Amino acid sequence: MRVLLVSSEVYPLIKTGGLADVAGALPPALKPLGIDARVLLPAYPAALRAMEAAGPLTVTEVGDPLGYGPARLLEGILPGTACPVWLLDHPGLYQRPGGPYVGPDGHDHPDNHRRFALLSKVAALLARGDLLPGWQADVVHCNDWQTGLVPAYLRLAEQRGGAAKGPGTVFTIHNLHFGGMFDPAVLGEIGLPSPFYGINGVEFYGRLSMLKAGLFYADRITTVSPTYAWEITTPEGGRGFDGLLAGRAHAGQLTGILNGVDYDQWNSATDPALAHHYDAATVEVGKAANKAALQAEVGLEVRPGALLLGLVSRFTDQKGVDLVLHAARHMVDSGAQLVILGSGDAGLEQALAALPHGFPGQVSVRVGYDEDLSHRIQAASDVFLVPSRFEPCGLTQMYALRYGALPLVRRTGGLADTVSEIGDGRGTGFLFDSPSVEGLLGAFYHALGVYRRPQDWAAARQRAMAQDFGWARAARRYDDLYQDLGRAA
Repeated sequence: MRVLLVSSEVYPLIKTGGLADVAGALPPALKPLGIDARVLLPAYPAALRAMEAAGPLTVTEVGDPLGYGPARLLEGILPGTACPVWLLDHPGLYQRPGGPYVGPDGHDHPDNHRRFALLSKVAALLARGDLLPGWQADVVHCNDWQTGLVPAYLRLAEQRGGAAKGPGTVFTIHNLHFGGMFDPAVLGEIGLPSPFYGINGVEFYGRLSMLKAGLFYADRITTVSPTYAWEITTPEGGRGFDGLLAGRAHAGQLTGILNGVDYDQWNSATDPALAHHYDAATVEVGKAANKAALQAEVGLEVRPGALLLGLVSRFTDQKGVDLVLHAARHMVDSGAQLVILGSGDAGLEQALAALPHGFPGQVSVRVGYDEDLSHRIQAASDVFLVPSRFEPCGLTQMYALRYGALPLVRRTGGLADTVSEIGDGRGTGFLFDSPSVEGLLGAFYHALGVYRRPQDWAAARQRAMAQDFGWARAARRYDDLYQDLGRAA
């Protein structure tokens, strides 16, 4: 079974969020199942530097499939794995300052439709065996709107010239919030004929949606948790795609497969970012030592008895960070401390950056991205906050469980699938339903009450650290899906 996984970001080459963690961890997890999994992503500057540092790259000329100028594939091995990876090299589209999706000014790259159309077109050619003699895919696994055109290009190839049916296609929704919306006038630029722009195609309320392309043309759709798979078929969670998704679900073509965690990367017993290593047997001593070290590092009072709340997140309304902002005074007045790391919405960044001035020594906020610090926050925190208004899966709450930081989460999406309410000697965290300050504080006061019962707290930590959300489980579910597609073909 040969699988091409296409993604706009892959850890450790380039990362803005959980998509990169999934795209970097799933292919190596498939290898023990006998799957030849390979990865394709753009040759961003950081990704190209990382691959060149890891070893020599093999070059394959791609030509000019969409009229944007010549491109090429650079083949190497994903660092830390034995997984082959291709970088799509087109300097005019990918070698530029800023992130994968936005420029230094914080605005979307104006040619994103071209940048991700080329990624999708090359993926389709590669998967069909048109670029590399001797290798073609049985299944193409696409991820989010940036790769949504892959199934459309494969369908177009079948329609033109009586081409044989290409590989099966899986399209994974990591976040339905981002639709990849563009003016319909770009249809010709991305190489799709006019019949593809319609309700049975890429049209979405008068716009061209690359996400819609994936949702409509892919053979199978997955999303990253069972609860989210249901939520997106409802008017409240479907963001206008609920009718299409409900139909795909009714046909048995929509599945929720919970994301996994790379426990080699997230292991409190070996994590190089931590001041003190620990496991379940030494968690009380280890957490206390890491807590004191982090308090000193980020400018909090070193108070062993303070309930330390950690938050590592993008600063957006989706993530419910504003709820924490408005609840902070009540939390601190109750004796808790708060450490926050992240970036995002400029207004939230400014408001959160000002928060420590009102609570010196009790609240610390770092604006930016710091992978090592995020690990230290997990290791030091007593409670880890994930108050999202919606959350397709979430990974940080699963990291927190393994690090003995009890998650406090909203009961939605993957958060509801991975955290259970503490009570009566059961459960691994604290949940709330209403996306409000009152809802958040209700769960906080529950956590504070359990924290003041050391035996109950210690038992809950042991239950949390015993949870297993490793990638082996998720890889088997994807393998089953790939095999079903193969049999259907």
